[in-house]
Amino acid sequence: MIKQLRQLFAAVLCCLACVCAHADSAAPGQFDYYLLSLSWSPSYCLTHQQDRRQCGGMGLGFVLHGLWPQFDSGRYPQYCESRSDLPGQAAALGQTVYPSARLMQHEWESHGTCSGLDAMNYFKTADRALAVVQVPAMFEAPRHNMTLTRLQIAAAFHAANPTLPDDALTVICNREQLSEVRICLTRELTVRGCGRGVRSNCPDVALQVPSSR
Repeated sequence: MIKQLRQLFAAVLCCLACVCAHADSAAPGQFDYYLLSLSWSPSYCLTHQQDRRQCGGMGLGFVLHGLWPQFDSGRYPQYCESRSDLPGQAAALGQTVYPSARLMQHEWESHGTCSGLDAMNYFKTADRALAVVQVPAMFEAPRHNMTLTRLQIAAAFHAANPTLPDDALTVICNREQLSEVRICLTRELTVRGCGRGVRSNCPDVALQVPSSR
């Protein structure tokens, strides 16, 4: 039993070390570019059916997960301000941009506070970032499950966004299932190549892309 507890403690320390190796303390507004994360809602809803707002038969496809300040070095700032309360007007706007109020609050506290913007302008910036990327028609709330490789998913986004640099997009998986697509944007919200450490974790197999119905 003691041996098992020691192993568990060592695993927790290892995970914390991995997080600390990439997160950085920085003053708000000090970062190089944004990473726009689009979550594939049907994959999320397979295990979060209690989230009635996002998964209550809305038929959503890609939704905003976050707009994250990043450093070219591969590190990123988090939780840059101790005061992270959301004014009522900002919260109302944020709920039109994010699929859930809980996610909106988390994203503001962990990433938005590092943007150098107040909450209202951060959410407006996230909304504008969404408009920069054209989601391919094949992902607009599909009614049937699909199987696609990581390269096929990336190719579909590049076809829908001809100005997207080859190194501006990564596909993220949960094992062999599509989880997210992430796109790198300048601080002015134009597409650009990603910094170090932004890469796909998907296996080189046909991936499961659940439907939204």
